[in-house]
Amino acid sequence: MFGGAKVAGVRVNHFGEAVAKDYDTDCEPMPVQPVVDFLKGLAGDGSALELGIGTGRIALPLSRAGVAVHGIDLSEEMLDRLRAKPGAERIGVTVGDFATAKAPGPFRLAYLVFNTIMNLTTQDDQVACFANVAEHLEPGGFFVIEVQVPDLQRLPAGETVRPFAVTPERLGFDEYDIATQGLISHHYRIVDGAARTVSMPFRYVWPAELDLMARMAGMRLHERVTDWDRGPFTSDSGKHVSVWQKL
Repeated sequence: MFGGAKVAGVRVNHFGEAVAKDYDTDCEPMPVQPVVDFLKGLAGDGSALELGIGTGRIALPLSRAGVAVHGIDLSEEMLDRLRAKPGAERIGVTVGDFATAKAPGPFRLAYLVFNTIMNLTTQDDQVACFANVAEHLEPGGFFVIEVQVPDLQRLPAGETVRPFAVTPERLGFDEYDIATQGLISHHYRIVDGAARTVSMPFRYVWPAELDLMARMAGMRLHERVTDWDRGPFTSDSGKHVSVWQKL
């Protein structure tokens, strides 16, 4: 994972201890093997750069599959979890803002999973991320992003808040600012009888907008599918996995 908006030019770490300590448990329902298979197929015998490596949920199994992985992340708390896991010694880590931080490359593959591109909360930062990735990729290398499709068609006219989770133990609401493509995700949980709240800022981004960012960075769209099993991307898709190739 990564961070969020900048304050006085410094990226805020929204993945501190309060989030890091439960992150792996929260991510248990998410697929891992299909992601690893997809990424390994693109990396081939080359190395991979994960932006927002977090606790190593994807990087560690990708490394075990034979791909040399380096990661960038802002959160020391998330990285502490990665470093404590078996196999972490094989993964290089750069601490910093993945929109600008440099890692020893070049790489055959760079990837951003689970909406992490949206942690960059301005268009300028997202554009900078594409440019930074292009600098790290070898010619012909691939950049993969997994991100949701903005869910605005389900937002009633005049409303700005949409629930995404409602259970006795958890409430989740997305708060939209249509004018700025801003999104604040609010999470409320009951854990051991105590309430925990987390609110994180994001910037949602459209597929065509990402394609333009890629073009500006010297990359072109190679593939766009709806999931890691390569289901077709359609008007009904709630997310997409997009692959751009460096020219």
